[in-house]
Amino acid sequence: MRKLIVAAFVSLDGVMQAPGGPQEDTSGGFTFGGWLVPHAEEVFGQAMQALFSQPFELLLGRRTYDIFAGYWPKVKDDTEDFSIARLFNSVAKHVATHDPDSLEWHNSHGLGVDIVATVRALKQQDGADLLTQGSADVVQQLLAAGLVDELQLLVHPVLLGHGKRLFGDDAAPVAFTLKHSQVTPKGVIIARYVRKGEVETGSFDLPPENG
Repeated sequence: MRKLIVAAFVSLDGVMQAPGGPQEDTSGGFTFGGWLVPHAEEVFGQAMQALFSQPFELLLGRRTYDIFAGYWPKVKDDTEDFSIARLFNSVAKHVATHDPDSLEWHNSHGLGVDIVATVRALKQQDGADLLTQGSADVVQQLLAAGLVDELQLLVHPVLLGHGKRLFGDDAAPVAFTLKHSQVTPKGVIIARYVRKGEVETGSFDLPPENG
């Protein structure tokens, strides 16, 4: 059985839309595309390398897939991004799409009509962990179904106010344990949370007074 890991760049208010550039995703009138870029530096880059250092297969929504497929296969072998490009180009890509026949990037596969059922079946198989990148709509479905085993979040010191968010109102309640955290020089909180179990509750109510 393999894990499902949600990796996401998020703002303080949980927005994950279009972190990488102005034209990445302007749907809903979003005008802050590229909000991640001013916060990228060496420690940030090291965190990304660590994320991709373990065996993985990508789990993507169609919009994110199209962005990736338009970039990573074209990266030259003498550029800084080539090591990640080589990984992304080779690993299996599981994609939420209504048109699986149009998935031309090497080793890409459609998730079918029932995304949740397909991902649940993939998790039961042996193999590399499943790793999301972007894909807000798909991630919200997986969170609602209780399929997420880990959250690897890079929380940026910016408030965006609107946009596609990591967590929807229908996310299944679950407790997580913080396994690792650090803060970059530019204030990005890097945190790895592992699924723990049911949400526990308690009370700070004072005991009743005698008499």
